[in-house]
Formats: sequence, structure tokens, C-alpha cells
Amino acid sequence: MGYDQRGIATLAFFKDLGANVGIPAGLLLEIAPPSVVLAAGAAMNLAGYLMVYLSLAGHVTRPPLWLMGFYVCAGSNSQTFTCTAALVTAVKNFPERRRGALLGLLKGYVGISSAVLAQLYLAIYGGGGDTKSLVLLIAWLPAAVSVVFLPTVRVMPPQRSCQSSSHGGGDVFLSLLYISMALAAYILAMIVVQRQVIFSRAGYAASAAGLFLILFLPIAVVVKQEYVTNKFDNKELEEPLSAAPADDDGAIADKASSSPANTPPSSWLTPPAHGEDYTISQALVSIDMAILFVAVAAGTGGTLTAIDNMGQIGQSLGYPTKTVDAFVSLISVWNYAGRVAAGYLSESLVTSRYKIPRPAMITAVLVVSCSGHLLIAAGAPGGTLYVASVIVGFCFGAQWPLLFAVVSELFGLRRYATLYNVSAAASPVGSYVLNVLVAGRLYDAEAARQHGGDGGGGGDDKTCMGVECFGRSFLIIAAATAGGALVSMVLAWRTREFYRGDIYAKFRDATAAAREESPEVMTTRQGSRAGRVNGGARDV
Repeated sequence: MGYDQRGIATLAFFKDLGANVGIPAGLLLEIAPPSVVLAAGAAMNLAGYLMVYLSLAGHVTRPPLWLMGFYVCAGSNSQTFTCTAALVTAVKNFPERRRGALLGLLKGYVGISSAVLAQLYLAIYGGGGDTKSLVLLIAWLPAAVSVVFLPTVRVMPPQRSCQSSSHGGGDVFLSLLYISMALAAYILAMIVVQRQVIFSRAGYAASAAGLFLILFLPIAVVVKQEYVTNKFDNKELEEPLSAAPADDDGAIADKASSSPANTPPSSWLTPPAHGEDYTISQALVSIDMAILFVAVAAGTGGTLTAIDNMGQIGQSLGYPTKTVDAFVSLISVWNYAGRVAAGYLSESLVTSRYKIPRPAMITAVLVVSCSGHLLIAAGAPGGTLYVASVIVGFCFGAQWPLLFAVVSELFGLRRYATLYNVSAAASPVGSYVLNVLVAGRLYDAEAARQHGGDGGGGGDDKTCMGVECFGRSFLIIAAATAGGALVSMVLAWRTREFYRGDIYAKFRDATAAAREESPEVMTTRQGSRAGRVNGGARDV
């Protein structure tokens, strides 16, 4: 559409702004069920991307840059409604264990979703479509999926979620991990093969059929787990609760009185301890949230700048178009790998005997991402850009499950729907500073210098060639990311005592108390007591 590099970076900023500022979605989930949030997201997805499609296809008057940015922002903002409804609901359904694994798994599917959509696009259009057709697919397909699954995303009763996560829950999470890894490997293979072999329409359809099979395989795992849970519950209800104390009601009252809901009140000037439920205002003014915001702004802002400009980076360094396309496509796979690896690995380290704070893992990810930025800045020939794309994609993905797990652990789950999105708002802030103000501006300045100072050589050519196009930008980004790593180290130090304890203990106590108070258990206990009384009367 004739945009210069700064215009492209501005559109990328609007995309990042919409994709990460989900505070309205969080506030809506505070007062409405997840199905309402999903429906709102579906409507925004369809409206936003449909206007982008109509603009590209010439069905409406060509919009100015700010209006196109608004369309992109509205469409991408829809995913905050979808992710908030699904992810926050899942965390609340499994509060007492494996939070990092759960977040890594869900965010991993988000990371690989663009590659899934690309494969479906090839199956529908046979590789002969255009970008307008792809935008149209993005407009209607995610909206349709959200509408289909509206009834399935809901908060389960506490005792039910406790049972589901206890009866073989670890095996379920591992099974889902293996399936997601199979999906990523399948997409990776398809990307490589499709760049070596010319596929027919039937070939693309066959590859999509395999994709669908793996994509819906988790349903089989869930059905099996549901059967095991129900079988265990029925057996448990048939057995007498001989271990239950005589004063069950008093025991339940004691547990309720020691639950997190009865902690002493605190003001916004004296926030709760780590792990207790913060209000929104208490979290917003806390030092910990400010540290997280700065670290995430630097970390995700830098990696997003690399991802958003990977095509232009490869072009400026003289890489073949086909090679650059492969880099861009594979970033989605590395993004997935970073999210899943960070989620599962951090969970192992947090619950191990070493009790490594999760913020320390954010520091490690930021340090590693600095090496990717320096490789891009160096612009060395060979496969360095490929290595850089792997590092950047992996580190960008790894930051998200770590961030959202830290927010849930430090600030509690009562206002998690909103605070989860508050922390994510750091990403577009970092993207705007590092992508628009730094990378976009320096690229256009270098392009203008190469084309005689007019930014386009008197024509429409706005391209820049050479290491100078992005070299200085990524040196600045590497320095900013290193600063973010230092800041996150401060948070790791501040939270070290909290992570040395059992961060899931209060949630296990709460779900166990809820299970004790469930109607099924109370009915069985009353029947067991009646049996003991009747038996005693017969003996007398």
C-alpha cells in the first residue's frame, strides 16, 4: 500500500498494542462469564480484519495510515479477549499445581497458531491465493472457532477441578505436551517440505488433514481423563470415610477460618504479602509490578522488533527471498518451543529442592536474547541470521508463560484477569519505543542517505541495503534488553524468600476444604454416620 518503513513499523505497533492491551477484556471477565468475553472477541476479530480485507481488496476507499492502524488494532485486540477467557479460566480451574506447565502449554498453542492458520490457508487456496485471501481467512475462522466453543470454556467447581488435577493430572499434562510437540514437529516438517516440493491442491488438503488429526487429539486425552476421574469418584463415594474425624463440621470451620479469604485487610499504601490477593490499585502501585513492566517492555519490545522486521532484515543483508520466507515461517515454531519449554522447565525449577525464583528465569531469557540482537547487529554472512531468528523467536515466546505465572503467584488470582493484562501492556510500550522510534526511524534515515536524501530515490523505492540498516538499532536494543535483565534480577532478589516456600500450599488447602464441603462428600459422610449409629443400636 506504499507505506515506508516507519509506516510499516507504526502498523506493527498498532498490532502489538491491540494484541497486548487486554485490560478491557480483563475487566469484562471480572463481571461476566467467559462465554461473553469469547463472544466479544469473536465480534472484534471479524469486524477488524474484515475492514482490513475490504481495504486491501479495494471494496472501500483506501484508508489513511491511522485508520488502517485502527482496523489492525481492533482485529488483534480480539485475541486478548480469547486468551483472557481461556487462559484465566484454566488457571482458576487448576490453581494448586503445575501452573507454569499449564501456561506454557496454552501460550505455546498461541505461539504456533499463525503457522496453523498458514497451513489451513494453503489447504483452502492451494498455494495460489493472495494476501487478501489470507486476511479474509483470518477474519472469519478464529471468530467461528470461538463461537463453536463458547459453552466449553467455564470455571469448574473447586472440588471438581481438584479431582481433575489430582487423579493422574500429571500424566494428562505430559500427554498434552507430547501432542503439542508432535503438532510443532509436523508443522516444521510441512514448512520445510513445502519449500522443496511443489504441492498440488490435493497435497495441501492431505497435509491439512494430518494437521487436524493432531490438533484435535487432545480431546481423546480429555475424554479418557474424564472417565478415570468419574470412576475414581464413584469408588470413593462408595467407601466409608473412616478417617474423617467426628467433629467434621468443626474441622471444616477451622479450615475456612484459616483460608486466604480471611486474611487481615490492607490498604493500597500497605499492600499484602507476596502470594496474597492484591486489589487492582494495590498491584498498580507496587514496586514488583513496576519492575515487571520495565523488564517485559525491554525484553518483548526488542524481540518483537526483530520478529516484525525479519523480512526487511534478511533483505537488507542480501539473503534470498526464499530463505527469508523460511526464517519468518519458522519463527512461529521457535516461539512455540520457547513458551512450552519455559513453562514446563520453570515449573520443575520452582518446585525442585533448589526453589529457583521464576523472575530469575526471566533474567536468563533476557540475557540469551541479547545474543540474538547482537548477531543481527553484526550482520555477518552465512547462517547467522538463521541462528538469530531461532534465539529471538524462542526468547520472545519464553517470556510470556514466565510473566503470567509470576503475576498469578505474586498478586494472587482474585484480580488475575485484569492484572494479567496489565502486565502484558508493557509489550506494546517497548515495541513502540524500540521498533517505531528506534528501528523504523534509523532504517528510513539510512534508506534516505542511500537514495540521495529523498528517502526513495525520487521514486517508490524505499528499501535499504547493508548492515547499516539495522546495525545501530539492534545495538541499542541489546543494551536496553541487558538493562531489563538487570531490573528483573532485582525482582528475583526481592521474591527469593517467597519462592523458598510452598507457593501452592494455600490453594491445595482451599480446594481440599471445598471438596470436604461438597454435597457428594457430605451426603456420603452422613450415610456413614447413620450406618455406625444403627449398627450400635442393633448391638445394644
